[in-house]
Amino acid sequence: MRDLVQRIDSATPAGRDRTIDALRALAILGVVLGHWLVTALVVDSGTVHGASPLRHMPQLAPVSWVFQTLAVFFLVGGQTAAHGYAAARGRGETYRRWLGARMARLFRPVAAVLVVWSVVAAVMLASGAGVETVRTLAMLVLSPLWFLLVFAVLTAVTPLVARLHPLWALAVVLHVDLVRFGLGGPAWLGWINVLAGWLVPYCLGVSWARGGLRERRTGWALLAGGAATTAGLVLWGGYPAAMVGVPGAGISNLNPPTLAAVCFGLAQCGAALLVRDRLRRVLRRPAVWAAVALLNLSAMTVFLWHQTAMMAVTAVGLLAGRPLPGLHTAPDGVGWVLARLGWLPVFAGALLVCWAAFRTYEQGRRASRGGSRVVREQRSVPVTMGRG
Repeated sequence: MRDLVQRIDSATPAGRDRTIDALRALAILGVVLGHWLVTALVVDSGTVHGASPLRHMPQLAPVSWVFQTLAVFFLVGGQTAAHGYAAARGRGETYRRWLGARMARLFRPVAAVLVVWSVVAAVMLASGAGVETVRTLAMLVLSPLWFLLVFAVLTAVTPLVARLHPLWALAVVLHVDLVRFGLGGPAWLGWINVLAGWLVPYCLGVSWARGGLRERRTGWALLAGGAATTAGLVLWGGYPAAMVGVPGAGISNLNPPTLAAVCFGLAQCGAALLVRDRLRRVLRRPAVWAAVALLNLSAMTVFLWHQTAMMAVTAVGLLAGRPLPGLHTAPDGVGWVLARLGWLPVFAGALLVCWAAFRTYEQGRRASRGGSRVVREQRSVPVTMGRG
């Protein structure tokens, strides 16, 4: 292991900005832990249905502020896409070839998920499982894939985004919410924000790649302005405090994105920019950098299979013959939260099994033992994310 760590560190180009990879890794961990903490599968009369502790314990809303890291994903995604496209043009590579390579890396692992879950759903239905149970499980796997479509569209228009100021996208989000909530407009207008809302941090990432956002005062302005605006919208604007979707809630900040979620994302982007210097110092440690590089190498695998890992543990837990606290019980109290924390290492172990089984679909072929291969593959890892 020590040799692998040293090879990865020595193979990393001296000019590489490791903080980009670290921010992506932190965002991945935020998505995974966030889903594991706010998603419950409750067994009731032989049927499995989804539930959220945020519905029963709204005082836990600050948890969503920590683990809802979607804006950081799009910030890093915009930065890496713009940087990659500029490098491709410098090599004389066509836009079509550049985009095709990124799309292949983004969608190739999805095929494995769809095939596996098509078989699983068919077997469950054939064995007598209820349609509602199968639907609940399938939605947990498939609903996060909305990100891939949004990210693919934004990646495709990266050359155009370079000419767009983030304030234009923010203005669209503002006017959509004004019409929806202030003027009683149709709810479907909110879906415009699926692209416009995440275009805001993506534009910031593109600007970052082009040499912007370098001054710390920019980070402080985004953090302070975004946080203050979000607080005002929650306290006086009627927006929910939770920055993820809560079953049964009248308004979701994430499905589709609201102005509050986008402003919260601006604060996250500001915080990400401010921690770069500290991250840069930490990432000088070879072991830390190796962990970040390896996680980025399997970013899509971790994202696509973390919900499956949780469901696999939940299914195996049914063999106990009784509902297990934090796994099959309703998330309606502190006891559930404490029990769920105890299950996190088990979920992580199941995810490790999924990673071992399906990582080759992301990498294309097995990574060699040498650190140079790891770093070379890791350079082009597309950013990934999940739903809230």
